[in-house]
Amino acid sequence: MIRIAHAGDVAAIRAIYAPSVTDGTATFETEVPSIDAMQERLRTRLLHYPWLVWEDAGEILAYAYAGRFRERAAYDWIAETSIYVRADVQRRGIARRLYGSLLDVMRLQGINQAVGVITLPGENSVALHERIGFSPAGVWRQCGYKLGRWWDVGVWQMELQAAATPPPPFIPFPQLPDSRSLRELIG
Repeated sequence: MIRIAHAGDVAAIRAIYAPSVTDGTATFETEVPSIDAMQERLRTRLLHYPWLVWEDAGEILAYAYAGRFRERAAYDWIAETSIYVRADVQRRGIARRLYGSLLDVMRLQGINQAVGVITLPGENSVALHERIGFSPAGVWRQCGYKLGRWWDVGVWQMELQAAATPPPPFIPFPQLPDSRSLRELIG
């Protein structure tokens, strides 16, 4: 089941995220955030953007969220996305379906563009993004130092809907009207 993340999910979210911090390069964070820090991230993100989880039999198997791309108001219609799937359930289609729901919610918010930022080579992440419709948009060379070496970061971009001129206002996630469309996307 896909649903909105809540405070009770933070320990499971942190457990999914921790290996990427300590042993991987999906994030350039180098210390696992505390439960309190993760609680605050969830709380503040949900003020504006969706944070969704995939729950099965009471267990959180994956999570995905959107966030502000840049601070300037002109960027209100583009958002950066992130997704993490528990290692033991990868390659089961969870990421594709969860990501799809996240992108659909972003469309309801009036967001036109999604951006995925991937540490390269990141074959699995690149494949996921391209499979669901993202296209390469550029590479930042040797921009992150982690695990004893420099890493390139690729940017993938997806048009979620055509940009209107002038654009309708961005709708913060908590202000999305309760609708059948939203209920179908998230439990």
